[in-house]
Amino acid sequence: MEMSAEEAQARVDLAAAFRLVAHYGWDDLIFTHLSCRVPGPEHHFLINPYDMMFEEITASSLVKIDVEGNPVGPSDHPVNPAGFTIHSAIHMSREDAMAVMHLHTPHGQAVSAMEFGLLPHTQTAMIAKHTVAYHDYEGIATDLDERERLVQDLGEKHAMILRNHGTLAVGATVGECFLRLYFLERACQAQVMMLAAGHDRLNTPPQGVEQKVAGQTPPAMVAMAAGALAWPALLRKLDRMDPSFRN
Repeated sequence: MEMSAEEAQARVDLAAAFRLVAHYGWDDLIFTHLSCRVPGPEHHFLINPYDMMFEEITASSLVKIDVEGNPVGPSDHPVNPAGFTIHSAIHMSREDAMAVMHLHTPHGQAVSAMEFGLLPHTQTAMIAKHTVAYHDYEGIATDLDERERLVQDLGEKHAMILRNHGTLAVGATVGECFLRLYFLERACQAQVMMLAAGHDRLNTPPQGVEQKVAGQTPPAMVAMAAGALAWPALLRKLDRMDPSFRN
């Protein structure tokens, strides 16, 4: 299969993200989705083959589709229409959303079902919270009409809690998107654990601290931390564990 060097790198990065999701235990059999726009004017993007576990996915097994969900080039693998609905909406509306990742983790689903959403009671939550949007549940996302509402609810934010459903993040690179999702998922995990003490027994941060942390962690800082620090380290980790994601 002939492709540009940019597409080849995008495939490696996205395959790495799938392996990392599996490594951290965030996968849901075959039922969630990560995607990446292929560099170029065509607005094609890569998404997971619907019949593969995340731990199996390699750079070459990713499926390239257009914004209508049609395969671009030959592929032996199907694509989940619900994944297409959510991801195509964001890819088409946000030029900066080169990568979109969506999970159904127990912790993310638990927080998505909480009336108060993500609480600012941990440092990680405060890093994530100021860029989190919310979208109400409308059923399994097969209705193309939902795309407009998804986009409107996301706005210019970089992460989203899909009510009664799960979590989502976007990024200008796969690494940036993954780091945002990591912060959100860790915040959700901590929230579920801390609520074991009861909502009324939590220590609320001093007034103004949440806003201070938001100012200390602007989008550009997260992007820099991902690109220069965290993502290269994660790729080295995967290469030590199992470099077959690059195939």
